[in-house]
Amino acid sequence: MRALVYHGPGQSSWDTVPDPVIEEATDAIVRVDATTVCGSDLRILRGDLPEVRPGTVLGHEAVGEVVEVGRDVHHLRPGDQVIVSAVSACGRCRECRDTVFGQCSGSGGRLLGDRIDGTQGELVRVPLADRSAHRRPGNVALDDAILLSEVLPTAYEVGVRNGHVSPGDTVVVVGAGPVGLASAGIARLYSPRRVVVVDLSPARLEAAARMGLEAAGSPGELVADLSEGPGADVVIEASGEPDGFALSTRVVRTGGHIANIGMHGRPVILHLESLWRKNVTISTGQVDTSSTPWLLERVRYGDLPVSGLVTHSFPLDRMEDAYRAFAHGPATGALKVVLHRA
Repeated sequence: MRALVYHGPGQSSWDTVPDPVIEEATDAIVRVDATTVCGSDLRILRGDLPEVRPGTVLGHEAVGEVVEVGRDVHHLRPGDQVIVSAVSACGRCRECRDTVFGQCSGSGGRLLGDRIDGTQGELVRVPLADRSAHRRPGNVALDDAILLSEVLPTAYEVGVRNGHVSPGDTVVVVGAGPVGLASAGIARLYSPRRVVVVDLSPARLEAAARMGLEAAGSPGELVADLSEGPGADVVIEASGEPDGFALSTRVVRTGGHIANIGMHGRPVILHLESLWRKNVTISTGQVDTSSTPWLLERVRYGDLPVSGLVTHSFPLDRMEDAYRAFAHGPATGALKVVLHRA
């Protein structure tokens, strides 16, 4: 098969590699009909995740068709259309029993495109398939379904749920990338008073406006706006930038919540001198994807419109073009880029 192979920091290529095979009885082989690029893929290419070995097929999000299953896979069969979760769950360890799949201490966790070959190819081996792949209903389009691999669960679990978004809240989302905009969209399910998105990219603020979200033109505008009241009840930090986290601490109200989603590759200063008396709760986390079935129902029945998050489409063999488009998203307005099997 053909796949995007990582060769070390700054190096990757679209290569011919051996087809994946069943290695464990709980595996499934899935033909990739759609996949996408994530910010963590860019971090791997920058060399920020040295545990990823050269020769690894990248990617951890996919939608496709099951072509083979191991003997201990009981809930899937060849021909099933599935959403491949970015997180694999063994289902037996203490963490999985607590539905904290991202911290699985058994044989699961963050495997695809990290510890084993991932989804950015024509086929993928999905470990622990019964708990790590979800049937895709026929009325959920590929471009919507791919968002359920990671983007929507991250936005909900690490942002909205950890931030305790509640009716009547003022919610501020710092960073209008795909996860930030998804967080804002999901937050609206909880009847907040306001959901305000802030970003330095005019293109991404335009994307927020197209999705019907309130956008602040600049951090200064946001601070001035909120200074007339108590501040934000919930701030979802989705930029991954030190300045984005600093802004979050400035606009949160006393007794409010900061839910950090952003992947911070650089040190961030925590200004406790201005926070210690404010009773602020700060949460961090890694996605578990335990919420995928619930989110799938919201998308399936139209409660959560998500089509605006996909802005670019490529054939699978233009993987490197897709990476370039995604990497320059703040300038071009690209959000999620989806690659389809020809």
